[in-house]
Amino acid sequence: MKTGALLAVGACALAVLPLAASADPGPVPTAPTSAFLVGIDDDHSKWLARPDGLLAKYRDLGLDAVRVTIRWRRGRTRATTLVGTYLHRAASLVARGQRVVISVFGKPSEAPLDARSRKQYCDFLHYVLVRIPFRDVVVWNEANSPQFWPASAGAPAYEALLAACYRRLHPLRRDINVISTTAAHYDPAGFVRALGDAYRERGRLHPILDTFGHNPYPNNASEPPWVEHDDPGTVGQGDLERLLRAIRDAFEGTAQPLPGEGRTTIWYLETGFQTTVPRTKRRFYTGEETDRFVVPPLAGKGADPSVRDQAHQLRDALFLARCQPGVGAFFNFELLDEDRLAGWQSGVLWRDGTEKASYQAFKAAVALVAAGDVDCATVPGAGGALPPPPPKEPGAPPG
Repeated sequence: MKTGALLAVGACALAVLPLAASADPGPVPTAPTSAFLVGIDDDHSKWLARPDGLLAKYRDLGLDAVRVTIRWRRGRTRATTLVGTYLHRAASLVARGQRVVISVFGKPSEAPLDARSRKQYCDFLHYVLVRIPFRDVVVWNEANSPQFWPASAGAPAYEALLAACYRRLHPLRRDINVISTTAAHYDPAGFVRALGDAYRERGRLHPILDTFGHNPYPNNASEPPWVEHDDPGTVGQGDLERLLRAIRDAFEGTAQPLPGEGRTTIWYLETGFQTTVPRTKRRFYTGEETDRFVVPPLAGKGADPSVRDQAHQLRDALFLARCQPGVGAFFNFELLDEDRLAGWQSGVLWRDGTEKASYQAFKAAVALVAAGDVDCATVPGAGGALPPPPPKEPGAPPG
């Protein structure tokens, strides 16, 4: 999971981010109400006083939505001055026609595990949605991961939080979209089954969510998105059937709709592929790279076709998501690289804000998805023949 990195980027990114265009790009067209959204995870809108440059990038890429994270602390039912500023800036995107998905969470030690703190958390969401017409709300973050949710509380406490917030938020507007969240590792399928057990034990007669959110990160940047994992505790894109089966086992025959029923789908809220950083850009980054499997943004002419690059990884992941049953959205983490090499470099912009060679390839793939021009019979993992896997380094973990 990489969202915690967004919280750590901070205002220092703005010193090198040449995105605040002087010319107003005008209103961004409202995202279509199609069955599939393409989005990006990007917190920079809450750090920038003027979002013009960001909006221009979102529009240029053809994105339907942007996901923004908001920090929550136990006891908070209203926005502080700082959080209010962040929300106001995100609201300016909504006012310009940009669909914004908000993800509200805190540290595991602050997780709302009892009735009082659950009410505080859901009251905070209610406070925000009354004032800003966000329609998509992610309840917490990667609830199956101990990095964000206490393992001792597990699925029963998260089920109670989803139920409480669903009841609190849905009377506001008909289009409210309450989204759950799981990580690729830490047995998301087992966690979903445990959600269903808690739901049934409590005798729920109403849904607790509208969208099943999941972050199907690969094991490393060079692993193709269609790879199926032997480890039952992992659910990447190639393991979608494992997640769908768990959701069916958990909720079939209950009041909770399954993916494909009504407007309920699975949203891939985060995934991404880290890139190498060339010497010409190294001064914008700090520290040392910790991922041995980073890929080039775009392989050069004559490169070994079995060697993956970010452009092809993103294209294949996006096309596969579009072709997978029950999947309704794909979000790339992130727009702009983190400056810490120990962090995440999966943006389509370098740290200085200039485009990677993968930018135009991602833009072209988004356009094909928007136009409905993806032939699923040719997409690896969705009907097409699978290319050979990339070569592995000695001692590399199994994909």
